[in-house]
Amino acid sequence: MPTTPPPWDVRRPPRAEDRTVLVTGGNAGIGYFTAEQLAGTGATVVLGSRNPVRAAVALDTLRARVPGARVRSLRLDLADLPSLGGAAAALGSLGVARLDAVVLNAGVALDDPPRAETGAGHELMFATNHLGHFALVRWLLPLLAAAPAGRVVTTGSFAAKTERLDLADLQSRTGYRPKRAYGRSKLAQMYFGLELDRRLRAATSTVSSVVVHPGGALDGLTPARKGVHEPAPGARLTSAPAALLVQGKHAGAWPAVRAVLDPAVRGGQVWGPRVFGLRGRPRPEPLWPHLTDTAVAARLWEASVRLTGVDPADALGPRPAGEVRT
Repeated sequence: MPTTPPPWDVRRPPRAEDRTVLVTGGNAGIGYFTAEQLAGTGATVVLGSRNPVRAAVALDTLRARVPGARVRSLRLDLADLPSLGGAAAALGSLGVARLDAVVLNAGVALDDPPRAETGAGHELMFATNHLGHFALVRWLLPLLAAAPAGRVVTTGSFAAKTERLDLADLQSRTGYRPKRAYGRSKLAQMYFGLELDRRLRAATSTVSSVVVHPGGALDGLTPARKGVHEPAPGARLTSAPAALLVQGKHAGAWPAVRAVLDPAVRGGQVWGPRVFGLRGRPRPEPLWPHLTDTAVAARLWEASVRLTGVDPADALGPRPAGEVRT
């Protein structure tokens, strides 16, 4: 007779010694805590980072926190689109023959103007947060398909809830405002995660795609980690009143960790904190109304293919006769 799994415990997730997970931006912030929590389950965790020095510090800190942790790092610059195929191939040199999950977490958030661009001329936040992950998935899908039930976990943002995409100005060339550009870049990621799952289902892939967001995650409510997160004196005290509404980055990692490990999580879902979507244990959320617009998601996909020069759908196997993938 089947047994009912125990309630999900964010502080004691199930063991996962047989899993291998890549976390982009795993050297800092929510990405670091996602990696730390996954490493604590026995999973092999690869920290994707564009800065090898910071990655080395994060690895040392993580190993000190989780004795025996199976962790390594991968040089990964999401703003450099031509490098991403090579970065994915380099996973083989780390002994990675399959990926059970990738957490698309890395991101850039600019607080002030001026608008910045990558070397390819793409607006920096949109390029790093969305286009880089879009292209990276194209190269990771074969490794994810090699796992019994690979998962793509896309980290969106509560900031995207009030934003809408301007498909005619995805690069924020007109009326640039940093906070709006950031919110739209994270919204693009969320559209991508949901559209990816639809395309995976249509291709009868064993891989699924889940979207998560951390709610409100403040530095001042985040536990210290040597060399990774060292809050200024008094930061915790000044942030304490906000704990009624938001949480630290360690808790912001909970939805992603559950999306990687919990077999009850399904593709096409959005997971976020339980209390007003801002704090607390992770739960599945109803899709925000604008995220249900599949036409916008499809048009964003087509634009992303044009801008990156790659299409994740190309990694989904042979096309049925007569099908044309955009």
